[in-house]
Formats: sequence, C-alpha cells, structure tokens
Amino acid sequence: MDKGGRIDKQALGLAGLLATTGLLHFATPGPFDMIVPRQLPGSPRTWTYLSGAAELAVAAAVAVPRTRRLGGLAAAALFVAVFPANVKMAVDWRHASPARRAIAYGRLPLQLPLIAWARRVAR
Repeated sequence: MDKGGRIDKQALGLAGLLATTGLLHFATPGPFDMIVPRQLPGSPRTWTYLSGAAELAVAAAVAVPRTRRLGGLAAAALFVAVFPANVKMAVDWRHASPARRAIAYGRLPLQLPLIAWARRVAR
C-alpha cells in the first residue's frame, strides 16, 4: 500500500516481475549461465545466482512501501547492470532462428521501459 493506504499496482507489478525472474535464476539457471559475459571473473553459475539473489532482494525492497524508493532506484540500476548479458544474448543468437533472434533483439530496447518503470516506482 502507498502512504494513503492504497495498493500501489505499479510497485507490486514490478516486484512480481523481479521476484519471478529472480526465482527463475535458481530454478533454471542454465539459460542465465549462457548469457553471462565471458569477461566477468569466476563461474557463470555464480553470477547467475548473484543476479537472482539481487533481483529477489530488489523485489522485496520494491514491495515494501518504506523501502520502495530505494528499491525502485536499485531496480533501475539492476536493469542497467544486466544489459551486457542481453547484448551477449543478441550477439550469440544473431544466426539463430527468426523467433530466437526476435526474442534476443527484443530484450535490448525493452530495458528502457523497464528502467522508466522502476524510476516511476521510486517516485
């Protein structure tokens, strides 16, 4: 709920999206491992789990009115931070089927509305 006692659907929607993707990092880590940029030190699985944990923590922060502003800002930063993984996916899938290319290329511009959504929630 917001300060006026109303449920903030924007915040709960963002928290739900982040929680779902965060849980997927643990339930099915393989696809996330494949898009971890090779330049990052350590194992891709470690980065998959770390990013999943970050998404879950940010989801919790967004869901709680008292921490929503910080959570929204953290969500925006998280969406920026995972952009290199989306670029890697687009590069890796550039010769894939048209459907897979559409998914990979579609994720790139999708980051902008996600960042805007997170910033709106932070206000």
